[in-house]
Amino acid sequence: MSEIVMLRGAESQTVLGTVAQSQSPAIMSYLSKDKWHVAKVVMKQLVGNRLYIEGFRTTGKPHPINIRVDQPVGMNFKHAYGKFVFDTVVVNLEPSSDPESGGTIVLAAPERIGVVQRRSYFRVNVPPALKVNVVLWHRTGKRVAAEKTHIYYEGRLMDISAGGAQVIVPLRRGASSSFPSPEGNGVPAGETDFRKGQFMGVRFTPMPYETPLMFNAQIRNVLPTADHTGLCIGLQIVGLEASEEGRDVLGRLAKVVEHYHRVNQLHGTGQGPQPAVATAEASCVPVGAPSD
Repeated sequence: MSEIVMLRGAESQTVLGTVAQSQSPAIMSYLSKDKWHVAKVVMKQLVGNRLYIEGFRTTGKPHPINIRVDQPVGMNFKHAYGKFVFDTVVVNLEPSSDPESGGTIVLAAPERIGVVQRRSYFRVNVPPALKVNVVLWHRTGKRVAAEKTHIYYEGRLMDISAGGAQVIVPLRRGASSSFPSPEGNGVPAGETDFRKGQFMGVRFTPMPYETPLMFNAQIRNVLPTADHTGLCIGLQIVGLEASEEGRDVLGRLAKVVEHYHRVNQLHGTGQGPQPAVATAEASCVPVGAPSD
């Protein structure tokens, strides 16, 4: 059974010490102005009950991280047999020995760390016999009057993992396919509701009569379907590691992935786990195109 296994005490400290010693990369998620942000960081060292991290960079300066002391954050990183997740708080902001790093963020070392098996981050297709509807809405971070409501979009779930999903939504009426979009992604110019980088609320019911799952996600790509009647939206799930409630959702997602995989195997669809796509980019292919 796929679920989150919790490491506590010395066990969690040993894992943190190992990944910090090897300067391992991690993903940090945090809320700023009511909007989720995701930043790639490097774990630099573990000293006592303090974990020191810096912004990740390959060339040039790292992307600025708008964060403050006492701010809650979520962290996830790959190590050994799984994906490790935990929530903590920022306890200090310090200068770094590397002037180009953008500074050091000091986190309180967590008392416990959750572990999700890596296979949960391999995408699986929704079993053909199931029609799983998805509701999407924009999470802009803007404060709106109480009487205003979200615009909701209905789509269909195509594949899912603990880290991402692919959803097909119909093109809105009136969208013209005569001209290419400014982004050059083949999406009709009249379709402007979804763009790469936007944050969305997502809700779907994995199996009939189950309680719906709800989480936040960031759009990683938007592609037209093969028949040009819909959009294929690749989503990266964000923020689940940042709270106990989020980790409960993550545990449910892991079980959904495993259940869909078993159903596909049982019915011989050949639609088992595909290469891991935590960002969901590789899964976003037009309908009718070969699966990776």
